Amino acid sequence: MFVSVLLLIAAMFSIQTGASFAKGLFPVAGAAGTTSLRLFFASIILWAFWRPWREFKQGPDLKNLFFYGAVLGFMNLTFYFALERIPLGVAVTLEFLGPLTVSLLGSRKKADFLWVILAALGIYMVMPVSQLSAPLDPVGIAFALIAGMFWGLYIHFGQKASTNLSGGCAAAIGMAFAAIVCAPFGLWIDGEKIFNPSLIPLGVGVALLSSAIPYSLEMYSLKTMPAKTFGILMSLEPAVASLVGLLVLKEALTLTQWLAILCVMTASLGSALSARNPQAAV
Repeated sequence: MFVSVLLLIAAMFSIQTGASFAKGLFPVAGAAGTTSLRLFFASIILWAFWRPWREFKQGPDLKNLFFYGAVLGFMNLTFYFALERIPLGVAVTLEFLGPLTVSLLGSRKKADFLWVILAALGIYMVMPVSQLSAPLDPVGIAFALIAGMFWGLYIHFGQKASTNLSGGCAAAIGMAFAAIVCAPFGLWIDGEKIFNPSLIPLGVGVALLSSAIPYSLEMYSLKTMPAKTFGILMSLEPAVASLVGLLVLKEALTLTQWLAILCVMTASLGSALSARNPQAAV
C-alpha cells in the first residue's frame, strides 16, 4: 500500500513535469503543435506496450472508443491552449473542476453542497471579475474550464470504452483517435514548426512523462489500493502542479491563487470521501 501511494504521487509529478516541459516547447512548436507531438508519440508508445490488436474486435466498442479518444484529444488541446496563457497550477486547478463536477453531480448527499460552494469560491478567486484576483488572461481561464468540461466527458466515455476492453487496450486505441482528431489543428496552426527533426526527442519525452509513465504507475496503484484512497490522493494534483510550476517554470502564485487552489483541493477531497468510483486521467 505504501509503495502504491509513492507510485501514485510519482505519477502526479511525472504528469505535471511533462506539462511544464510541454510549455517550454510552446515557443518552438506552438501549443497545438506540442499537443499533436505528444499525442502522436504517446499513441505509438501505448500501442507498442499494450498491443491492442490482440484484444480488440470491431463492433459497438469502436464508436465509444472514437468519442473517448476525441474528448481526450480536445481535453489535451484546450489544456495546452490554457497553459500557454496562465500558470500551470491555476490551469490544472480550473481543469480539475471537470471531474469534480461529475463526482458532485453523481452524489445525493446534502453535505456535498459545501464542496460546491468551495469549488465556486475557488473559481471566483481567480476570475478577472474578482477584486481579489491577480491579472490572469481570461482566454486562458476559459480554455482551462473548457478542458475541465472535456475531462468530465472523458470520464463518461472512458467508462463506456472500457466496458468490454482492458484499460490498456482502450487507452491505446483512444490515444490513437486523439492523435488523429488533433492532428489537423497542429498542422493548421503550427504546421511549419512541428516537422523540425530536433523536436522528436522532446516530443517523445513529453509523451513519456505526460502519458506512458504516469498511466502505467496509476494502473499499478489502482490494482493495489482502494478506489477511495486513489481519489483522495488525486486531490493533491493541483498542489503538485503548482509546486512543479514554481520549481520548473518559476511561476510564483499569489496568496489568493494558492487559497483558490486550496478551496478546489478541499472540495475535491470532500467529494472523493463520498465518491464511489474515482477516475484517473490518461
